[in-house]
Amino acid sequence: MIKKNDPKSFWKWGITSIIFRLILIYFFPNNLTHLASRPEVSTPLTSLRRLAEGYWLKKHASISPYAGSMYHGSPLLLSVLGPLTVTRFDGIPGHILCSLLFVIADLAAALLLRATGQKLQSAYGHSLKSLGCDEAVGASDTYSCGDIAALVYLWNPLTILTCVGSSTSPIENFLVILSIYGACKRLIPLAAIGWVLATHISLYPAVLIIPLSLLIGYGPDAPSKKLFLQKSSGKAAENSADAGEPSLSFSWRPVIIFLLWTSAWSFYVLVLCGISVRQNGGIKEMFKRTFGFILTVEDLSPNIGVFWYFFAEVFDFFRNFFLLVIHMNIVFMILPLALRLKHRPCFLAFVYVAICSMLKTYPSVADSALCLGLLGLFINQLAEMHFSFVLFCGYVGVNLLSPVMHNLWIWRGTGNANFYFATAIAYAALQIIMVVDSTSAMLNHDRKLKKMCKST
Repeated sequence: MIKKNDPKSFWKWGITSIIFRLILIYFFPNNLTHLASRPEVSTPLTSLRRLAEGYWLKKHASISPYAGSMYHGSPLLLSVLGPLTVTRFDGIPGHILCSLLFVIADLAAALLLRATGQKLQSAYGHSLKSLGCDEAVGASDTYSCGDIAALVYLWNPLTILTCVGSSTSPIENFLVILSIYGACKRLIPLAAIGWVLATHISLYPAVLIIPLSLLIGYGPDAPSKKLFLQKSSGKAAENSADAGEPSLSFSWRPVIIFLLWTSAWSFYVLVLCGISVRQNGGIKEMFKRTFGFILTVEDLSPNIGVFWYFFAEVFDFFRNFFLLVIHMNIVFMILPLALRLKHRPCFLAFVYVAICSMLKTYPSVADSALCLGLLGLFINQLAEMHFSFVLFCGYVGVNLLSPVMHNLWIWRGTGNANFYFATAIAYAALQIIMVVDSTSAMLNHDRKLKKMCKST
């Protein structure tokens, strides 16, 4: 187990994970090409093959990259990654160069996770010391949550598959983690650009505006405000008011600055997009082909989600109604969770990411990789999760059975869509169990802290 103040162990395992990725990319290019076609790894929004076709349409056919039915991603991502997909540098194919870029994105995301975990652990230890509970829960402080979260992210097989499988998801995951890191450190411009770009690429990170605002306004995760108010003296509140530490009162000024920065970055991104697509239908066409494609579920090709099967079966007359109901499921859960977990905004961000990974229209294993990486940030508080072994076995089983069921259905003809859909339902059930069990464990941890404070 990774202990505190043991950076050598982290760097040893972290560098080994990067070397492992490079070996897969260099020695097994043909297998990686096959992996890029897997619906669990690449989606209509994250497929590098679709991005390459969109770039070809724009540069060589001189038509809109959205003219066909293939590309539905950001024009900025097309401008950055597109040249790499069709260019060779010293004999190295373009898709290999993109994979190397994704390796860098994974490493950067892991380092940001590590720094975020160190900040959370430091702030949480300060809060416990203010409450006088540091000695009672001192045993849980022996594990470095930042190092564990980073290594869980780097060594997760789902992260590795996404990185080497020609999917743009590592960039999206990096931007989500960047926004959380910036908010945790109160680097407001950094948090704003991370959130804006992540939302621009995938739309669903838009819900993170609430936990990011709470993280900037309150500071890193801390015990509930009621615990501090139980102390007879104001010493606890005074000690927790240090710069960057959890605060008892909500500070509106940095949140307003954050919203101004998000507005400025959003305007800048839209200007760049407008320049990129000015001859291809403009901003209106871009929104229709990207966000509209996400919300209307136009592509019903199989994936590890449940919507493709549902909308393939539903009558067209009810399609718009069910689209509204399904998307509102995310919206309805935002406010209650924010009210209950406002003192733990970073954990709230994890819960939102997990919910979106379950309810988004085009999910992939990269969403689970991000969730499990963020879950590692709270390993000390969630030590008493009841279904951790069930979740581990479930994830292993689903990820092994999913390609088998897909092969039986599509290639061998000995199965049908229900075979593959069963693994999608199991995946969604695992996501639900993870959200419920982790939230319950966190609330139980808060209750134990309350009892400890009363006894001290």
